Amino acid sequence: VKKGFDTGKLKALRKKRAGKASSASAAATKKPSGSGSSAPKQKGRRKWGLLGEPETEQQLDFTDGGDAGRGGPAAPVERATGRSLMDNDDNDDGGAVAAAAETGWLGGMMKTLNKKINVSGQAVLEESDVRPILEALKEKLVSKNVAEEVAQKVVDVVESNVVGSRLESFTRVATAVTRALEDALTKILSPGRNINILQEVEACRRDGEPYSIVFIGCNGVGKSTNLAKVAFWLMQHGMKVMIAACDTFRSGAVEQLRTHTQRLGVELFERGYEKDPAAVAREALKKAKEEGCDVVLVDTAGRMQDNEPLMRALSKLINTNSPNLTLFVGEALVGNEAVDQLTKFNSRLIELSPVGQTHKIDGILLTKWDAVEEKVGAALSMVYISGAPVVFIGVGQQYGDLRRLNVKQIVSVLLK
Repeated sequence: VKKGFDTGKLKALRKKRAGKASSASAAATKKPSGSGSSAPKQKGRRKWGLLGEPETEQQLDFTDGGDAGRGGPAAPVERATGRSLMDNDDNDDGGAVAAAAETGWLGGMMKTLNKKINVSGQAVLEESDVRPILEALKEKLVSKNVAEEVAQKVVDVVESNVVGSRLESFTRVATAVTRALEDALTKILSPGRNINILQEVEACRRDGEPYSIVFIGCNGVGKSTNLAKVAFWLMQHGMKVMIAACDTFRSGAVEQLRTHTQRLGVELFERGYEKDPAAVAREALKKAKEEGCDVVLVDTAGRMQDNEPLMRALSKLINTNSPNLTLFVGEALVGNEAVDQLTKFNSRLIELSPVGQTHKIDGILLTKWDAVEEKVGAALSMVYISGAPVVFIGVGQQYGDLRRLNVKQIVSVLLK
């Protein structure tokens, strides 16, 4: 007798398969002990050093102050190593400026100008002859982050130097305009005061006085980080450095500096928070003299240029202590905003100075210079507006990533 289909076996098979599927699902969702995720770990990006060797990235922005700032036990601090780029003999201008100009966009404009006026023999160049290239010049400078009013000033200077010149041929037109442009840019970037910090420190050392530098600027531009870079450079020249924590306003500012001083092996002078910054700086200078320190680097609170109470506090610190050098720290990336910051900082310091003793910004430290590529115009604008030279440029995240501004390179890039 033919038997029917056994449904009991089918139900048993289904139950068995359901049990296996449930076990597999539970195993897949179960995490190994101590692990945070089952996702595969991605390979970190390797950073390469100046000599082509891989290096460990060195964090310089210790804004949170590390374990000490959180009340926990202080972790062992790795000491800073390497050399500062400030002392590198790097004066290569990246190629001849005139050659770059005549073969680049400026050269193209010159060819157009030649077709329009057809200069032959001796001729006097008139305003109408150079107007097209001057307008193109202004647009090019603005596109490279030069403030518009500064670009107009450059154009006016070039026009006054070129118009009326006697030219023998078209090539003389190109040469005259290129030289006038190069001269105008170079003069703006080379203001009257030549700041040689090492020589000035030696002069103060002979007098038995510490040399003081105050770092000022807006919030988040990298004052503390680049102050540490300057300390690193000075130490390599045998200077005994003290860092004064005069940012008594921002939470974590003292702890941030403490981490830097531990890594650098320099003394930190601090009085905590909610103290008078001018008084803290005065005490720091007194102690530095007693201990034979050569340089005191004064960190100040970041403030917006329109914050009147903080600007008055900053002016009081400078008027009370008369630092040897006041450095404005600004980002090279922000362009015209940095010009506005610098202008208002400088004007308020001058306005709030005591009668017969004017204090103003002496020099500029531009941060994040390694990220601007060809938009180098902020340096031109800031020097023109303030008359203060660019003393340092920050070019990376290592203590040694500090350089001098190469004027020839900047002019070459602006003309490129």
